[in-house]
Amino acid sequence: MIKMISLILGGGAGSRLYPLTSERSKPAVPIGGKYRLIDIPISNCLNSGVRRMFVLTQFNSASLNQHIQNTYHFDMFSHGFVNILAAEQTPSSDNWFQGTADAVRQSMHHLRNHDHDYILVLSGDQLYQMDFELLAKYHIEKDADLTIATIPVVAEDAPGFGIMKVNAEGRIEDFTEKPGPDLLPDWKSVVPEKYSSAGKHYLASMGIYIFKKAFLEKLFADQPDATDFGKEIIPSAIEGGYKIASYAFDEYWSDIGTIRSFFDANIALTDNIPDFNLFDNDKQVFTRPRLLAPAKVFGTWFNKAIIAEGCIIHAKKIERSVIGIRSRIGEGTEISESIIMGNDYYETMEEMESVQQPMGIGEDCEIHRAIVDKNCRVGDKVVIIGNTELEDVETDTYVIRDGIIVLKKGAHIPDGTVIGKP
Repeated sequence: MIKMISLILGGGAGSRLYPLTSERSKPAVPIGGKYRLIDIPISNCLNSGVRRMFVLTQFNSASLNQHIQNTYHFDMFSHGFVNILAAEQTPSSDNWFQGTADAVRQSMHHLRNHDHDYILVLSGDQLYQMDFELLAKYHIEKDADLTIATIPVVAEDAPGFGIMKVNAEGRIEDFTEKPGPDLLPDWKSVVPEKYSSAGKHYLASMGIYIFKKAFLEKLFADQPDATDFGKEIIPSAIEGGYKIASYAFDEYWSDIGTIRSFFDANIALTDNIPDFNLFDNDKQVFTRPRLLAPAKVFGTWFNKAIIAEGCIIHAKKIERSVIGIRSRIGEGTEISESIIMGNDYYETMEEMESVQQPMGIGEDCEIHRAIVDKNCRVGDKVVIIGNTELEDVETDTYVIRDGIIVLKKGAHIPDGTVIGKP
């Protein structure tokens, strides 16, 4: 049995995902209609037999804490757990987490009472399905001090990542953070024919690491002031001549770091055969069992849509969209290429009658290329149309980023409002 503990990084303030992160941490952002981003790394761990997990957070962590407490319960005989580790003052540090490495360093003392040989470090804001047991076996086979999961990318994408120079034996010889296009010719790695023929000559770090326990402790002891894995810890480990291996991953992976990447990843789930498979017997994605009623639909035309449970839908048409839990959508409304996150609770009939606009989407609305956060109240005959010609702006109720209109959580949009239509 491989003795491994996972540390899942909750990330920083998540400013690039604003306003979705204005009241929640990045790992708590809803995705796929009924899940949260944190469910992805935790599900990958559970499917891989890794049942001891710490989630490291410090920003807006209340909803994340609640979700984990309500979702992940283990049999008392399994010794499994998912525990939250929030930034805290200790005798050795009175600072918040200053970076990825600093977050792990400050959390290491919580691992002392757990028997383990390896530490798996993951990000809490990525979408992928990976067998970490295979990753760990590869790490052991290579007798590596550190193994970094990498993904082959083309030259156009390489400047957005940390790029590894990998030799034919799979050992990382050098590393650079976000190289400019003029430097790329020097950073090609030895890759299999199927990658090179597709122009994927570069191996990008996925931010997924396996360390030997003793090696990670040594790195922290040697570099007590280093705060970031990608910028400090990993480059110095490579320069020190240690055994740093690359584990090339060739399946779907998306870093959910911006509104655009979040939007694209969600909409891609509506494809006929999406790259990220929610319908898999062996790679299940786990989340909170809410015990909601089935969705109820009245004469709506659907095409390539994901509908979560608990919805009440009277819409005219919903196409290439993700409709989240407890969504309420009125008659005559048309929704396309949009994400409706739904609601945290149901309003009673009395509550709906006592307000000007009940929670949900009203009648005869048109919504295109938009993200509607939870608990919004959208009136009748509202038009929300995003497109790439729109400039980035922010108001009290919505934000426009990369041509995508994002309604803030709990926003109230009056009848007849027009947003974004050119």
